[in-house]
Amino acid sequence: MKVIVIGGIAGGPSFATRFRRLNEQNEIIILERGEHISVASCALPYYLGGVITDRDSLIERTPAILKQKNNIDVRVHSEVTAIDPKRHVVSVKNLDGGEQYEESYDKLVLATGARPVLPPIKNIESATNVFTLRSLADADRVKNYLRLESPKRVAILGAGAAGVELSENFRRLGLSVTLLDQANQVMLPYDIEMAGFLRDELMKNGVDVKLSETVTSVEDNGHLLHLSDGSVLTTDMLVVVTGVLPNSELAGNAGIKLSADGHIVVDGQLATSAADVYAIGDVIETTSRITGLPIPSMLSSAANRQGHLLADILNGEPLYYPGFIGVSVVKVFNLTVSMVGYSEQMLQAAGVTNYDSLFITPFDHAYFYPNAKRLNIKLLYESDTGKVLGGQFVGENGVDKRAGELSAAIAGGLTIDDLPSIELPYSPPFSAPRDPLNLAGYVGINQRQQANQIVRYSDLTEPERWDGTFLDIHEEGKPVSGKIDSDLAIPLTELRDRLKEIPIGHTVYILYRKGLGPYNASRILAGNGYDVKIVTDD
Repeated sequence: MKVIVIGGIAGGPSFATRFRRLNEQNEIIILERGEHISVASCALPYYLGGVITDRDSLIERTPAILKQKNNIDVRVHSEVTAIDPKRHVVSVKNLDGGEQYEESYDKLVLATGARPVLPPIKNIESATNVFTLRSLADADRVKNYLRLESPKRVAILGAGAAGVELSENFRRLGLSVTLLDQANQVMLPYDIEMAGFLRDELMKNGVDVKLSETVTSVEDNGHLLHLSDGSVLTTDMLVVVTGVLPNSELAGNAGIKLSADGHIVVDGQLATSAADVYAIGDVIETTSRITGLPIPSMLSSAANRQGHLLADILNGEPLYYPGFIGVSVVKVFNLTVSMVGYSEQMLQAAGVTNYDSLFITPFDHAYFYPNAKRLNIKLLYESDTGKVLGGQFVGENGVDKRAGELSAAIAGGLTIDDLPSIELPYSPPFSAPRDPLNLAGYVGINQRQQANQIVRYSDLTEPERWDGTFLDIHEEGKPVSGKIDSDLAIPLTELRDRLKEIPIGHTVYILYRKGLGPYNASRILAGNGYDVKIVTDD
């Protein structure tokens, strides 16, 4: 069997090396239009910031190594210009000498990835101090500019993971950093209450964060940025990390089915709509393992696993890709942020409405052990079944392990009701007798049991509003939560001693606050004969 792989960064080499280990007789060719293969692209911000000093360490494999150790024919600077699925051939152009030729295949694997996109900003393409960051060649250009021009100010357009990581690493170099985004928060698609922690951390470390802001034009060769609020930002360099598009034009021109947003559509065995053509990595649309809805899988870790699985499938194993969960983690100065599955914003965009959320702030390890810090956790689950839909974690320690544990729980089909039963390792420096994930499960169970007790203010009738007693339980010195005016304010810690102040015979509406407070207050009141509900803002 002769197999051609187009693309040599993540999924392509993973497939090729695994396929070789399974069958010594197959002919395997990797065609890569760039200079390098097997590049650790996610490490590029840390290379620019000097955290990673060895450039060669970013290249896991070279063409020579793959030829020597795996007998794989790797051709860099080789751009595939066309695919003919009927003839089972690809057209190739050698970018060094201009030679063009055709190469036949029995099986074709598309691992073409994605590319950065410059937003439609006037003069941006002609400016010489504007950079993107997707490849090692991009990083080399930035590194050379830093060395030769010694810039003092950098503007970063795009406050996603790459923009946040670059902000930290440029601050590490002593640069003045301005981070801009057209959204009203950093780190979309995290939910805004989680993103607030990250914005505060960025600003605390000297990053000037400008949100709800766009660059309308670039002047003075990229040194002057005209912003949508009418101001002008002076900078020495601009790095654009506003997003990527799938490299699916080859597939589309060959008649292979694409999704509405341009990803290659694959089935459960990663096969495209064309016979003997498969696709993996950033370029594909697959299925969410959580909701069953179509979703891209734009993580290098997913691409590597898909490549490994596809090798087994092409070797005859009756295997299927189970779908994409999506687990990411980002370092933001002294904080770590991680997301599993869907955020609330993602669920709403997908049209999913049957869900509830919880938010808790337990300690990351036993509170009596030194340096215990709060771990912010938001979980989302199906209202009727308790199925876990996603989780977000922000804290200083233990963030990534909780996210990994939640991902494993989702993969195992566990619900919010199962989380208290998960046995997780405990020792005071690392966790608590009831791990934060266990606590999240308890809170979720409590919420599900009292679901009929939670109402929205907008759903209350006018008589219910007039007749009810609205109770605020915030402690002295803590901020008021929400926009609903209260009739009474009694701190939760004083509630049992002040029950006589609350009228009997009227529904008591406890104003919603994050955490266990409203639930504990409702239990106290219900146990003392009150009709009680928890009321939320719209």
